[in-house]
Amino acid sequence: MRVKCILCDKIDQLDNWCPTAKKLRNRPIHTYMCQECNDRIGERTKERWATGHFTIPHRKEAQEEMND
Repeated sequence: MRVKCILCDKIDQLDNWCPTAKKLRNRPIHTYMCQECNDRIGERTKERWATGHFTIPHRKEAQEEMND
């Protein structure tokens, strides 16, 4: 199965029966991101997390509900 990365437009070849290919085939809303882009986003997210200014909005709501 040929897939295209949504960030860098790189075209990759996936095995037709791998779980990622099945997910993309059966649920068109899912998108493919190549391993290089995935690693880059992961590194930058960890850097932002380390600064202390990175917050996840859903976690605040969950914490407030637990405190009530």
